[in-house]
Amino acid sequence: MFENGEKLRFSPAHIAGMCLLPAALLLGLIRIDLALLPLTGFLGLCAVAPFFPRLEFFLPMVNQGKTGRKAVAITFDDGPDPVSTPILLRLLSEHEIHATFFVNGHKAARYPALIRRILYEGHTLGNHSYGHDNLLMLRSKKILQNEIVLVQQELEKYGVLTHAFRPPVCVTNPKLGKVLHRLGMYAVGFSCRAPDAGNRWVETLSARILKKVRPDDIILLHDVLPPKKELLPIWRREMEALLQGLAAEGFSVLPLAALIGREVMSKLSEREIKPEVEQ
Repeated sequence: MFENGEKLRFSPAHIAGMCLLPAALLLGLIRIDLALLPLTGFLGLCAVAPFFPRLEFFLPMVNQGKTGRKAVAITFDDGPDPVSTPILLRLLSEHEIHATFFVNGHKAARYPALIRRILYEGHTLGNHSYGHDNLLMLRSKKILQNEIVLVQQELEKYGVLTHAFRPPVCVTNPKLGKVLHRLGMYAVGFSCRAPDAGNRWVETLSARILKKVRPDDIILLHDVLPPKKELLPIWRREMEALLQGLAAEGFSVLPLAALIGREVMSKLSEREIKPEVEQ
């Protein structure tokens, strides 16, 4: 069940189960093969719904803001990357925009100077699992929790605690809600993206997002290096075009915490975190 403050409410998965499973029992009394219809429907929902985070099938997810303003938040997944993330940070600085980076733990461990720079420049960090296993939601609860905890422990080295978790490829399962509740975290999805296959399809990326963006959207992007060298300048151009396009259309770009009215990251210490080297 969803926990919302002190109130508990049933998830769509619970409601579907409470409706379809008794229906299967009743139909089975009439004809055993009829019982397969609601059972198949329930299994189909459980298999398909997790790929649509806005359905919140297994657990509540923050997929949109609540400001009521013409504002959005920009989030980046799968980094940091020693080539593309510094390019992006320069662009964000030029436009005076603060974003949220949902980082993979193994990359955070490999590129500590980039994590320090992200924090120093006023951006926030989210948890995107340690190894970005696309099949993570098929693993055991122990493995799932460990993937999240390892990132938390890595980010603690930089004096911060992130409260937001975005699952790899935004797929969920029935275990995730309990794990996040135990860790004092919540799940973040998105409401606007143009499928880019991890920066493999970057041409016209800005136009595709600007065509569909709406007030209070959480925009999902990636700060990973495109797999083909010739795509890097195209990706940079598209990121610049997106930032310019949002401004031209009158959108304010807010930090994720301001858009959703919820803390994304907190400091464990007051010491200033300075980048070790300029990227």
